[in-house]
Amino acid sequence: MLELMTNSEINVEFNATQPAVKIGFIGLGAMGFPMAGHLAQHFETWVWNRTPIKVTEHAKMHGSTVVSTLEEFGQVDLLFTCLPTTTEVIEVAAQVLHGLNQDSRLKTWIDCTSGHPQEALLLASSLSQHGISFLDAPLSGGTVGAHNAKLTSMVGGSELALEQALPALKTFAAKIVRVGDVGAGYTVKAIHNVVLAINLWGIGEGLTTLSSLGVDVGAALEVINHANGRSFASEKLVPERVLTRAFPATFKLGLLSKDIGIAVDMVGRSSASTPMILLAHSLFKAAKSQIGADQDHTAALKLLEQWAGIELKT
Repeated sequence: MLELMTNSEINVEFNATQPAVKIGFIGLGAMGFPMAGHLAQHFETWVWNRTPIKVTEHAKMHGSTVVSTLEEFGQVDLLFTCLPTTTEVIEVAAQVLHGLNQDSRLKTWIDCTSGHPQEALLLASSLSQHGISFLDAPLSGGTVGAHNAKLTSMVGGSELALEQALPALKTFAAKIVRVGDVGAGYTVKAIHNVVLAINLWGIGEGLTTLSSLGVDVGAALEVINHANGRSFASEKLVPERVLTRAFPATFKLGLLSKDIGIAVDMVGRSSASTPMILLAHSLFKAAKSQIGADQDHTAALKLLEQWAGIELKT
């Protein structure tokens, strides 16, 4: 028996010896499409997406993909959702639950959305009335991690439910960590993303200052990335997206702003003092408004560029 301890890293080998297990997947976006593809390599995978063309494309690419309606998902054993917010998850949940009957086999719902912890509790309560366990299991690693099956999953929920979901999760997640009970996964993801935002804004302020003083930002970044000021933002995001002016829209600025808002809500329910998080909330709301919610999250630094009257590039 696999022993899963609270706040401990899950480290077991994937063993796809359950050919009869059926998996459902709702949400074939930039992350969900490749995630469902990895699942389809090991399981019969039923898929649904608000835009039907995505379902058709997925079915053509993966022979084990089954096109489904929301009401038919009671016929799968585990159901994944990967949607923009928990509002959409709640909406599809109502339709899935409406389709349940005495022959339904759905026992575990795993939500990979970057959702709100309080809504996780509501979802878990609603699903439990139908004998369905709920895991909030948001992800980190972006579209590259999704395509390469190298995502990190932070999971909130029972140890038993995670044990049941683990073989499916391991098809696309290289690191799976149970961080607590229902809602904890969403909470960790929100705090993770606000830390990302603070790092991104910090390196942006530093580089716009240096550029305005006539310093070569490429050379400055080389120094920073070989010293203690380095971060994922300085090592990857700024060199590959900002200085190249590429800004590929893999993670939208509006979604990052949403996640920071969730973090602020969680701060309000805690006893922590978090001036940096509150400031990041204001700054990224402003960036979303002025730069555009659909822009890549790294485009938030365009607001700093506007204020300084410069453009960060090599």
